Amino acid sequence: MQFKICGAAIGASLALGAGMASADKLVVSNWDGYMAPDAISAFSEASGNEAELVLHGTNEEIMGKLIASKGKGYDVVFVSSPFAEVLHNLGLAEELDHDKIPNLSNLYTEATQLKHDEGNVFSVPYAWGTTGLCYRSDLVEGTPDSWMDLLQPSEDLAGKTTMLATDRWLLGAAMLAKGYSVNTTDDAELAEVRDQLIATKKTLLAYDDTTFYAKLVSGEAEMVHAWDGWCNYGIAENADIKYTIPKEGSDLWVDTMVILKNSENKDAAYDFVNFILDPKNHGWAAENILYKVPNKPAMEALSEDFIAQFPNMGISPEQLMSYEQLRDVGQAQRAYSRIVSEIKAAN
Repeated sequence: MQFKICGAAIGASLALGAGMASADKLVVSNWDGYMAPDAISAFSEASGNEAELVLHGTNEEIMGKLIASKGKGYDVVFVSSPFAEVLHNLGLAEELDHDKIPNLSNLYTEATQLKHDEGNVFSVPYAWGTTGLCYRSDLVEGTPDSWMDLLQPSEDLAGKTTMLATDRWLLGAAMLAKGYSVNTTDDAELAEVRDQLIATKKTLLAYDDTTFYAKLVSGEAEMVHAWDGWCNYGIAENADIKYTIPKEGSDLWVDTMVILKNSENKDAAYDFVNFILDPKNHGWAAENILYKVPNKPAMEALSEDFIAQFPNMGISPEQLMSYEQLRDVGQAQRAYSRIVSEIKAAN
């Protein structure tokens, strides 16, 4: 997720392109801050493979580069699951040899059953979670329990709420509120979602993908549309901040690792994915970016105090799998983008 953002990287992408990569050096593209700062150097030391990290700011940014280059110049990319699905459908993702990734055994069984890629044929899940409401319990009366609490806020909350700006999650909130699939392509349903979000826009403080939790901490906002991990950033600063999944449910977002079919460093790419799946390495993400990882021993190593401080880290894989996963919607993505443009242009 733009990162998650997801999706969670914070920061601008480096001015590094695939054309600058050496053919004998493993090139990994990830969001800023989405793995340990020393992950690349630790991998190189442990494996003997020279590697470099290239940052991307959004899924869309890296996808544009991958499609233009047909994946050449990159070896492993971190992308959200709908984009991994696109890479597979375009023939750019490697079909994985599981014998070369023994640490796949650390994944929860549920993480091998994800709808976008059952059996982990072309992608390996890195982080997963939910989208819900993050709010100041000392400022909001009661516990919000519906997406409509955000979409049609009370008079006291009007002007003190934010929504995620990224297409899939902005639309997803209204889709869930109305009982529709988060992957709906039905024209009538999309029109209803658009109209609701245009009405909601008049009540918002802002669309915000990156600083919404800071607005909660300062009190500028009192309830925000949030990815669970990013709500945890707010909770870390103010214990009055809480996270809840509305009664209508959540999407299941998944960020993945994909090896490119045109990688010139396949063995090193497999080694890197296996390295990340080591419980100690994968556990870093849970402890530091505050996102759930689908690695059973890594999650079981988290302390009770940590889970008590960040309760959404304790959501079970079984509960996660009860939510609908975001999927590639194909040509309907154009309609999604058009509708979001109409919403943001509306008065």
